[in-house]
Amino acid sequence: MTFTVGFVTGATPDKWARIWRERSRERLEMIPLTEHEQERGLRAGELDMALVRLPIDRDGLHCIPLYEEQPVVVMGHEHLLSLLEEVTFDDLAEEQLVIPERGGWTPGVEQLSWPPMSEKEAVETVAAGTGVAIVPMSIARLHHRKDVVFRPLVGAEPTTVGLAWLLDNDDERVQTFIGIVRGRSRNSSRG
Repeated sequence: MTFTVGFVTGATPDKWARIWRERSRERLEMIPLTEHEQERGLRAGELDMALVRLPIDRDGLHCIPLYEEQPVVVMGHEHLLSLLEEVTFDDLAEEQLVIPERGGWTPGVEQLSWPPMSEKEAVETVAAGTGVAIVPMSIARLHHRKDVVFRPLVGAEPTTVGLAWLLDNDDERVQTFIGIVRGRSRNSSRG
C-alpha cells in the first residue's frame, strides 16, 4: 500500500523522502500541490499527509508548524528597486502587485485588475518589466530566471510551512513520517 504525501510549491521534502525510503519498504509517493489544492487533497482522502503553507482551516486537521519562509519581492532585473539590498512596504507604495500580497497589504496607488495567476506566471509577468510580486523566498528560488531578481521584504510577516493530516487518520505510517520530519532516529520512541 502506498503512503501518499503532498507538498506545496516551494517546499523541499527530499531529505524526509530519502530517510523514509531508507527506513521503510513501503512505497512513498510525493505529490506536488499548489496552495489552492493542499487542503482539498487531504480532506478528500487523496493524501495521507501534506506539507502545507499556512494558514489553513485546521477544523478536522492536525498541523505541526515546521519552518518559516522569508517573504521577498520579485522584480525585473532592471527595476529601480533592484538597486536596493532590502525592500520595505514604503518602497512598494507606488508599485503594481501582479498577485495579491498574502497578508492583504496593497500599495497606495490604484491597482490594475490582474487576471488570477500562479506564482510562476507572476514571475514571468514581472520578468516582462510589469509590476512586482511578493512571494516566499522558496517560490522565488524555484522560479528564478536570469531576467528577474528578488530582495527580502523588511517588515513582512514570514510564511510558515507545516505538516498536516486528518484528525481521524491514526495510521502508524503517519507517526513514522512525523518522526522522520522531527529528526527522530529509527529506534527512538515518540515523545
